[in-house]
Amino acid sequence: MKKYIVLLILWSIVLPMLGQDKSVPFDKSLFKDRKEEYKQAIRDLKEGLEIYDKGEMYWSQAIYNLGKANVFNPNNAELNYKLGNCYLHSLNKSKSLDYFKKAYELKPTVAKDIHYKLGRAYQYKYQFDDAIKEYEVHRMKLEPTERQELKELEKLITECNTAKKMMKNPIRVWVDNVGANINSKYPDYGPLITADESMMIFTSRRPSETSKELIAGRYNEDVFVSVKDKEGNWTKAVAISDKINTKEHDATAGLSNDGQTLFLYYTAANNGGNLYQSVKVNGEWSKPKDLGKKINGSKSWETGASLSYDGKELYFVSNREGGFGKRDIWVSKWDENKGEWGEAQNVGENINTEYEEIGVYMHPDGRTMYFSSQGHEGMGGYDIYYAKRDEKGVWGKPVNIGYPVNTPDNDVHFVMAANGKHGYYSSFREDGNGEKDIYMISFLGKAKEPLLSGEDNLLASVAEPIEEKVMQEEVELDIANNLTILKGKILDDETKKPVEAQLELVDNNAQKKVSDFKSDGKTGDFLISLPAGKNYGIAVKAEGYLFHSENFEIPASAGFSEYEKVIYLKKIEVGKSIVLRNIFFDLDRSTIKPISKLELDRLADLLRKNPKLRIEISGHTDTQGSASYNMKLSENRAKAVVDYLVKQGFDKSRFEYKGYGEERPIISDEEISKLPTRKEKKDAHAVNRRTEFKILSYE
Repeated sequence: MKKYIVLLILWSIVLPMLGQDKSVPFDKSLFKDRKEEYKQAIRDLKEGLEIYDKGEMYWSQAIYNLGKANVFNPNNAELNYKLGNCYLHSLNKSKSLDYFKKAYELKPTVAKDIHYKLGRAYQYKYQFDDAIKEYEVHRMKLEPTERQELKELEKLITECNTAKKMMKNPIRVWVDNVGANINSKYPDYGPLITADESMMIFTSRRPSETSKELIAGRYNEDVFVSVKDKEGNWTKAVAISDKINTKEHDATAGLSNDGQTLFLYYTAANNGGNLYQSVKVNGEWSKPKDLGKKINGSKSWETGASLSYDGKELYFVSNREGGFGKRDIWVSKWDENKGEWGEAQNVGENINTEYEEIGVYMHPDGRTMYFSSQGHEGMGGYDIYYAKRDEKGVWGKPVNIGYPVNTPDNDVHFVMAANGKHGYYSSFREDGNGEKDIYMISFLGKAKEPLLSGEDNLLASVAEPIEEKVMQEEVELDIANNLTILKGKILDDETKKPVEAQLELVDNNAQKKVSDFKSDGKTGDFLISLPAGKNYGIAVKAEGYLFHSENFEIPASAGFSEYEKVIYLKKIEVGKSIVLRNIFFDLDRSTIKPISKLELDRLADLLRKNPKLRIEISGHTDTQGSASYNMKLSENRAKAVVDYLVKQGFDKSRFEYKGYGEERPIISDEEISKLPTRKEKKDAHAVNRRTEFKILSYE
């Protein structure tokens, strides 16, 4: 086998030397009977070469004119070579192969790098063995001192071998273009989604109100938005806001899970560009603000960004000094005391390589990072990877998300829905509408394929033995989906109008605030991501209203759940009452558990801000146990809450306490008896066990 490869390489080198130059020049004496066509071909050739000579970023724009000249004279080696280069920098990269093959056939010495270019074309064509052969031939022509070129060839050959392995073990997905309501005939990329997939914000280079002129053959970037209609379809995308889009480049960088905070990329005069932040206030996006010198370096280029589920960490891409490669992923932590982002830290060599890492996205589960990289084991260009962080905060080895999501071309800007069923990303695919389009990936889960052992197979094996895989070999993806999404609206209890409220997320067991969120003042909408493995308390507060509390206990292996809830806030008025859902007692006792402290402190804060507020604390039980026992237990629990507040310095005259036992259930026994499962019955009884407070007077 080795002898065969050596002979093949030698023959590939010697054969061109023996070959003749068959290239047909653009000489008018050769086209005497086609004078007018020749003149037009020369004009096309001249215009095409003027564009071509501007540099690689213009090559795809030269295809039209050079292609017309090639139709007139398809046998010019140099023109075929240049057209191959043009297609290598276009959407249809695999089309370059025919032109490079033709150029080589006409003139084997057409360019020093012809075998390298043939290898690139074969790689984009998924003909990896042919690509490797061409790379090997090109490598034989390089000098030992050309270390960078030799290193690149080694990388490309490795990519081809990796691609062959990946294609033998594809992941079970559908990859679908998201459609014409989002994608245009222009480049569309950088999708950002809310955790529930209800909104997508993306970048496009289509003409718009703020981008009307072509610059270097393209329109400047603008930001567009689409939302899902009632049928779950994406609506026609529109420009997001004149506060965000300008006449310069404006591009998406990141979006918070609830869709209320948007990170943007703007070009800068002194470097490639910086990151900015816009927030939604009463349904409108604010004017973007620079994220500051801790994020944006004076000599560096910052692009993609992703906010952690709790808003405490900002992951971003930068080519600042101190990294491992050209562009790395960095993280900055929010400084509560200073009210700003802290010094950025490189996320480490487990993630970052000597090549480029871009398109970082933190999943709402709080421990899974998705990103694109040129440096890890992949098929070519940028591939998409994910990595998981352990309990100590150490990132594990990145995993290639697999084929057919990844291709030999660039696959970037991946984001994942909270439920783990859908991902969205930008990809260069030949079936696209524009240079690059946005695609949706549907993860199908494990295949359930039948065992194939029919009569036809048995008969065929008599004539010729066959090998048959009865079950497709699979790559199992550890896709993140152990979390809960809580979303809904916050409305006034009486008017049913939206309320802009503060939502406080608390880890009850750790007795600390996780994060703060806001509801949209125009719609009342809110969305909170709750990673599994914690007991969460959620408090909703707004000026002039009683606070509202919720409790969610999410087991570590809970899987994905989505709850939709309308929360009605009650004005601070006599007779109004609320349930204190984050006050917990020991089983069958009136001892308040330590995890209740933050809820009690919340109540104490309300009392301090409203010194004339006088309230009744009431205890309630379910119907399990005797009525007399439940009455006494509920009264003791109500008294325990009052005692706690008195110890905080409040006058006892501001409180009354009463136990109602099982007299005032939220869910009746009759309703509970009709519930289908034991768990649902148990949960219903838990709803009835509660502590409430009611306003007795408020002067």
